[in-house]
Amino acid sequence: MKRQDLKAFKDLDKLHKLLRNKIKKKWNRVLPFNEEIGDRWEKAKFLKFAKGASIYDSSLVFGDVKVGENTWVGPFTVLDGTAGLEIGSYCSISTGVQIYTHDSLRWALSGGKKRYEYGPVKIGDRCYFGPNAIVSMGVTIGDRCVIGTCSFVDKDIPGNSIVFGIPAKIVGKVVVTKKGKIELKFTQGRKNEKSL
Repeated sequence: MKRQDLKAFKDLDKLHKLLRNKIKKKWNRVLPFNEEIGDRWEKAKFLKFAKGASIYDSSLVFGDVKVGENTWVGPFTVLDGTAGLEIGSYCSISTGVQIYTHDSLRWALSGGKKRYEYGPVKIGDRCYFGPNAIVSMGVTIGDRCVIGTCSFVDKDIPGNSIVFGIPAKIVGKVVVTKKGKIELKFTQGRKNEKSL
């Protein structure tokens, strides 16, 4: 290794430690180096997401992906827009969420004789996706839905639904009161939550 290469590595290490300490002090978190130097809002702007949207550097984005205003896309996510993906405004897409618009199942099982399958995905406004949730191709999710952690969504979900499981099933609804309070009303599996 050349002397100038070694110096560059030492400089990067110094930068990493400086940024790590600054982020730890300000937000009490430690991030991978690429997240320390990347700007989530700049990446969203580069991808032509709407105003105020942000996406972590570790996220994989390909194809035609449209994201609405003030939507947060967490780290280690997959946004597959091969067949078109639309995500509304004020959504929270947690760590590890994967949203697919294509599938190679039949192609693989047929030894390449069948074609890949495609279907666009549309997600409404004000939706929350728990960590590691997966959305399959061809799905539409209405406004103000809660998709539970590790759930697999393979069919359309009407607005104001709470879904959990593999496959995801409706287990409750999101209710907005006249005073603007948000209530999670579970029809099965959990106690009802207090107003938010």
